[in-house]
Amino acid sequence: MQNRIDSKILKLQHVIRFFISSMLLSFFWVTSVNASPVDTFAFKDEATQLRFQVLSKELRCPKCQNQNLADSNSKIAVDLRKNLYNLLQEGMSDQEVIDFMVYRYGDFVLYRPPLKEKTYILWFGPLVILFGFIFGVIFVLRKRSQVKANEHDLSTQEQANLDDILNKQ
Repeated sequence: MQNRIDSKILKLQHVIRFFISSMLLSFFWVTSVNASPVDTFAFKDEATQLRFQVLSKELRCPKCQNQNLADSNSKIAVDLRKNLYNLLQEGMSDQEVIDFMVYRYGDFVLYRPPLKEKTYILWFGPLVILFGFIFGVIFVLRKRSQVKANEHDLSTQEQANLDDILNKQ
């Protein structure tokens, strides 16, 4: 009898140890911080460093699509930050750097692309979708009101038949 109790206690201890260790492991896995390498660049002056920070926030990462160069950790973003640093160290103006990036990667690297024929879809696409949705809702609501109006209109003969059926029951 004592053997069975010892065996059950031993099994219970194993289960508790497994549960606690798995809980600790999942806690540390969930709360782990995703550390990424930080670019350290030595700038000639404070103005160039400020320009670097502003430009890296204005330019979009081609891979991440919804992150700027400053926030992205992708390899292309790291390369573009190095490229941006080198261009600024060479003395290029902000507009020259932007023109260079647009030449290499297209208007997509800009968070505010210029209004031109190629970017009409970026500027007016959301409006077209919004107006299409509004007109669709209006069309459906009108259609429903017409259907409901037609359902309630009974001829005098139909109303009499309906009254007869209801009165017979």
